[in-house]
Amino acid sequence: MKLTVLNDNAPGDICASEHGLSYLVEADKTILFDTGASDLFLKNAALLKLDLKMVDTVILSHGHWDHGNGLKYIENKTLITHPHSFQKKYRKKDQSYIGLPFSKDEAKEKFELVTTKKPYQISEQITFLSEIPRLNDFEAKTTSFELEDGTDDFVYDDSALAIKTDNGLVVVSGCAHAGICNTIDYAIKITGINKVYGVIGGFHLKKNDTQTQKTIEYFKNLEIQKIYPSHCTALPALAAFHQTFNTKQVLSGDIIYF
Repeated sequence: MKLTVLNDNAPGDICASEHGLSYLVEADKTILFDTGASDLFLKNAALLKLDLKMVDTVILSHGHWDHGNGLKYIENKTLITHPHSFQKKYRKKDQSYIGLPFSKDEAKEKFELVTTKKPYQISEQITFLSEIPRLNDFEAKTTSFELEDGTDDFVYDDSALAIKTDNGLVVVSGCAHAGICNTIDYAIKITGINKVYGVIGGFHLKKNDTQTQKTIEYFKNLEIQKIYPSHCTALPALAAFHQTFNTKQVLSGDIIYF
């Protein structure tokens, strides 16, 4: 399996960056996982000499602007996501809009839209997990987001990919609003593969606090070999992961093999 970072929060040698996430995943099928906040993923793909016109399937991890605004710049592809991705979403602190730039009906006009709350088999290797159960006692307990009617938004549309490889399971996360440990647990349950070889993406950890330390212990217990916290993982948590696992910062343009 090969993963190319088309955009993450930090720039690479030749690729620019923005707050957002977009990966090109190449396994038994090549898919685009998230599109970032603009057309930057297309510009970086061109710099890397990657032709995204050949990709026919796009996965949207959840309905936040920094993962889905780039959808404005592509069309005529299969788009797979949770049905709640199209809810109007806002920050509680200032009421700023953080949802997608178009409605579900508008998405149907641009894409072959597939929405599901249940796991969706994309290929023999790749599964879209869709809605992730939140079962442990230390993740996804609070939220800084709300919906249009003012109710709490716990981002139940948050999802990830579970990918079977010869080395074990690889989990690709967009933001892990459901909790990265909950996400991995569900990937194990759905695939039936207990060996987790790699995890990459946003872990949604902001501090070196109890949640981060419990997450690190969880990763230790699973003996995960390739760990790439990125995007919405803030510096104190990144530092804690680096101190424990000697992780490296994920940069736009990185190519990672699992």
